[in-house]
Amino acid sequence: MTKERLYLFDTTLRDGAQTTGVEFSFEDKIAIAGLLDGLGLDYIEGGYPGANVVDTALFSEKRTTNAQFVAFGMTRRAGRSVENDPGIADLVNCSADAVCYVSKAWDHQVKLALGISTKENLKSLAESVAAAVSKGKEAFVDCEHFFDGYKANRAYALDCVRTALGAGARWVVLCDTNGGTMPSEIEEIVADVLSVAPGDRLGIHAHDDTGQAVANSLAAVRAGVRQIQGTLNGLGERCGNANLVTLIPTLVLKPVFAEKFETGITPERLQTLTHVSRAFDEFLNRAPNRQAPYVGAAAFATKAGIHASAIAKDPSTYEHVAPESVGNERAIMVSQQAGKSNLLTALKRFGIAMDKTDPLLDKLLRQVKEREARGYSYDGAEASFYLLTRKLLGTLPSFFDVTSYRTAIERRHNARGDLVTVCEAVVKIDVDGEMLMSVAEGNGPVNALDLAMRKDLGKYSARIDDLELVDYKVRILDGGTGAVTRVLIESRDASGERWFTVGVSPNIVDASFEALYESFTYKLMKMDS
Repeated sequence: MTKERLYLFDTTLRDGAQTTGVEFSFEDKIAIAGLLDGLGLDYIEGGYPGANVVDTALFSEKRTTNAQFVAFGMTRRAGRSVENDPGIADLVNCSADAVCYVSKAWDHQVKLALGISTKENLKSLAESVAAAVSKGKEAFVDCEHFFDGYKANRAYALDCVRTALGAGARWVVLCDTNGGTMPSEIEEIVADVLSVAPGDRLGIHAHDDTGQAVANSLAAVRAGVRQIQGTLNGLGERCGNANLVTLIPTLVLKPVFAEKFETGITPERLQTLTHVSRAFDEFLNRAPNRQAPYVGAAAFATKAGIHASAIAKDPSTYEHVAPESVGNERAIMVSQQAGKSNLLTALKRFGIAMDKTDPLLDKLLRQVKEREARGYSYDGAEASFYLLTRKLLGTLPSFFDVTSYRTAIERRHNARGDLVTVCEAVVKIDVDGEMLMSVAEGNGPVNALDLAMRKDLGKYSARIDDLELVDYKVRILDGGTGAVTRVLIESRDASGERWFTVGVSPNIVDASFEALYESFTYKLMKMDS
């Protein structure tokens, strides 16, 4: 039996960026795009070129290798031609493979928010799509408020679908913008839309305001749509968007979908899902949801003794899928095997082969669990995990040793009488028995430490010239001023590779130093390999 293809569209970097309390930097967007690209998604929407500095810079070049890179924006403004609309120019001339236009499909919104006629809105839609297609870009149309619009004026909502397809749109996406539509309504309305458009040209974009975004997305698939939009961990405005981390394994593993459909998510990629979900939360500097389906720490955990006994005999008694299929692990105190598959998958990414029966793997597992109990998290800091592994294997070179460091912060008045803060770091480094001491001032103690360390690394100085620290995140793991602090540092070099290192300590400067030291070490190891 030939399976139908389902296409997965991620809008974390655009729609997910509207989440309260979330702000993506340029560096965040590049890192997250890379994380998503490795998962096997078909489309990754980066943002709105021309709308802000970050998104404009992001679309200066293509940021994906496997997925289609998508730019989002509005259709032509009223009173302008597509040739004279700066927004259209930004979209069709950027580095994106595809353009996703948002167009209102509710006649009330067209008149109220846009102040134009429904006829003019359709004309703008058609001309905008044609402009993207003429530039060789795949065109999407997000029909905003489609389901509310359909219920208010079916004929006009369907006209929006016809117009978009007629102008050359590859996909017309039906949006439940307010998130209030029920799954039964989704199925009924999609079935009607199929009378004017084939399912392999339709998508679904669901919001979670009734907690049913995933259910609504699956209902749309059952009804006939073949593209699904969502975000990592359900990020999004108000209550969030459809959660791709829940949708993906449901589509791939559940027979009702898996027997009929295929996606670009291979079994190997699916096994990275838990890592991707938790690494993303680390980028956001927040704790992962323990109760998250499939990937949460409690998703395959059991506390009741009778349950644990049954799972030991047959895991399927309390597990609807195998935890290792999504890269998660069983959390019961019955076996030291729990977690080994995760480590083997992570080691494979670094080209390290280790047998599951190797005693060193048991030792590595114990070390990882002990360190994570102290506050470390390796989901978002794979470079640190790699160094930990190499140290255990006895293959971690000793490039240099920081014998001591000191930082000082002084508030004082400068020559103009302004109150300023001066941060100074003194570092003593041993390079093959040669003692080196450097002093530097910086914009904060961590920057001063960074400058002092790279000021003189002896014979290694030239090898870190292109090392750049691009992001720094601090997380307080327990309340109070004496709490444990976790620091995540993102680095890159001229090769374009980015890596993350982690440090943990009750002292924020010491945690920062640990992450900084590991970043330097990883860079030197890269050059030796």
